[in-house]
Amino acid sequence: MKKIVFALVLLTYTMGNIARADEGMWLPFLIGRNYEDMKKHGLKLTQEQIYSINKSSLKDAVISFGGFCTGEIISNQGLILTNHHCGYDAIAGASTEEHNYLDNGFWAKNFKEEIAVKGLTATFMIRMEDVTAQVAKELNAKMSPEERAKKIKEVTDILVKDATAGTHYEAFVRDFYDGNEFYLFVKETFKDVRLVGTPPQSAGKFGGDTDNWEWPRHTADFSMFRVYAGADNKPADFSDANVPLKPKHSLPISLKGVKQGDYAMIMGFPGRTNRYLTSYGVEQAISLEQPKIVDIRAKKLEIMKKYMDKDVTVRLHYSSKYAQVANYWKYFIGQTKQLKGNHVADKKRKIEEEFTKYAAGKAEYDNVLSDIESAFKATNDIIYIKVYNSEFVRQVDINSLVYYYKLAFDAKKSGNEERYNMILDVAKATAEEIYAERSMDIELETLEEVLKMYIRDVPMEQQVGITRSIGMDGVDAFMSRVKTNSIFASKERYEEFMKNFDVEKMSQDPLFILIKDLDNAYQAAMAQDAVKSANAKLTAANRAFVKGVREMQPNKKFYPNANSTMRLTYGNVLAYDPRDAVHYDYFTTLDGVMQKEDPSNPEFVVDPRIKELWMKKDYGQYGVNGKLPVNFLSNNDITGGNSGSPVINANGELIGTAFDGNWEAMSGDIYFEPNIQRTISLDVRYTLWLIDKCYGAANLINEMKLVK
Repeated sequence: MKKIVFALVLLTYTMGNIARADEGMWLPFLIGRNYEDMKKHGLKLTQEQIYSINKSSLKDAVISFGGFCTGEIISNQGLILTNHHCGYDAIAGASTEEHNYLDNGFWAKNFKEEIAVKGLTATFMIRMEDVTAQVAKELNAKMSPEERAKKIKEVTDILVKDATAGTHYEAFVRDFYDGNEFYLFVKETFKDVRLVGTPPQSAGKFGGDTDNWEWPRHTADFSMFRVYAGADNKPADFSDANVPLKPKHSLPISLKGVKQGDYAMIMGFPGRTNRYLTSYGVEQAISLEQPKIVDIRAKKLEIMKKYMDKDVTVRLHYSSKYAQVANYWKYFIGQTKQLKGNHVADKKRKIEEEFTKYAAGKAEYDNVLSDIESAFKATNDIIYIKVYNSEFVRQVDINSLVYYYKLAFDAKKSGNEERYNMILDVAKATAEEIYAERSMDIELETLEEVLKMYIRDVPMEQQVGITRSIGMDGVDAFMSRVKTNSIFASKERYEEFMKNFDVEKMSQDPLFILIKDLDNAYQAAMAQDAVKSANAKLTAANRAFVKGVREMQPNKKFYPNANSTMRLTYGNVLAYDPRDAVHYDYFTTLDGVMQKEDPSNPEFVVDPRIKELWMKKDYGQYGVNGKLPVNFLSNNDITGGNSGSPVINANGELIGTAFDGNWEAMSGDIYFEPNIQRTISLDVRYTLWLIDKCYGAANLINEMKLVK
């Protein structure tokens, strides 16, 4: 009996440590700071096996996929595994009504069948370096924000030039901890990336928007690509002569599976977090910014869906756009809900109270929190015009096209011919894509409906030009002029105009005038003395606040906010309890897919090939006790940009692909919730089963190193 009691106590103690594993998106080159803790969680690798400059390491198998996701190399022939939603745009772009890879899937049986994807890149991290000392010695407290930024650019330009001299590499320097530290990153980017395989979206996007950000989950969120290089194994533009890349490292794949408490480590390129945001920023987000983003995106989705449901070609052309808009539409709904539900503003206030005590008597921190508070109050009035500038002017496709021409017009007026020609090239390329793939019905209806929202929401004193003159009652008449006369409202009119292009004449176009006025209104709002002062004050105060918070807890290991640089997060496979009387297990199986099946709902249609094998229980070497694992949970710390990241076990083997976070912790980008925050990953055994047993792409399985 004593042995049983002791075992229970030990288990409780151990699982308690696991459940509250250290949060953090850690920089791999500084992993020595966490290495002992990582070993306590179960890691069996050496530091050099994770990050090394001179030897093959895990970092060499992890790529930035297109600059917006993560991928991993899983064969010695440059085979990439990433998420289906990361490859969605490429898959949709390769699809036609005749060859509908989005709906039917695609599997190349050899290199020649692989499909080139224009503009898609794969970027490897070569090395990272702390250059804070080199930058900081050139800065001083008396500098204005403009002087400081100018000096930082001067110093970092030199560092980048020195780091890449005599190589084909690229480099950049980013600031960390709100400008308190600076790190250099050297990278290698490959520009020939080809589509290799994808399941149909009924599997790759199973659950759709309904299940997005939710657990339990049953999604086969993966797609496969390949990196190609020149004969010298270096980056090269697309060519039939290119060959599959020979990578420095590729991940072996474990067939051993996962169980509760297993070590789980994720490497990738998380996009953006705001963990040092104060309570004032949280209040502004939940009361003003995020609800308005949700409103605008809801309208965009409503209009897109109306037309997508009517026409297969329109659906293919807009599928990726719809998914992108919907993803963060639901994200902001969830984040707003959980910022409130998890009482994040109150938690931030407790940190601020501790900081206030620490700052007492320290001149450096005297006005930090009051400056932050006043800065947020001063910017509350411009939140709506900022949101509309982003969501309307720059993210409605036809508007973004006109915006490029507006920038070109401005460059021409200022006499900057180099900038004018550069932007003009971008505008022309954008136009070619828009008129080939976009529906003017969708674009113009979105323009009309969101313009009405803009006129209603943005304070009239901030509006200029045409929106003030037409008002809400004049939108219909204005849109009639746009549809009839604007060169941008018709592919034919645009192409005819471009035969004798005249930027001055273009500036008289009604849609051009609208976008010019919308952007000018935004620029004027941001240029107000009070706003400029508030933003400058906020930047300096945030930098001081983060510095002070780190100083007041000298024994705590801090990590910087995500900023699309390579990070590592470690933890364990772990279930959780989302609310009273509810327990979520750490894994799901194919049985759950069939339980959710609904042939009348496109989000829950099951591929007949999957259903047939399920009925036979034909799982091969990928099943466990008559079940096929599908998705699993871990308490790793990820965010957008980590999509497609490898989930790696204690031995450095691939066990899954990260693709989502959970609903109850949607506030996690601002405040990590250790008891409930989870990463949702695709079990690699489900991935392999689909490739091998379901879709017959044994040629790809043969490339991989499987560990039993």
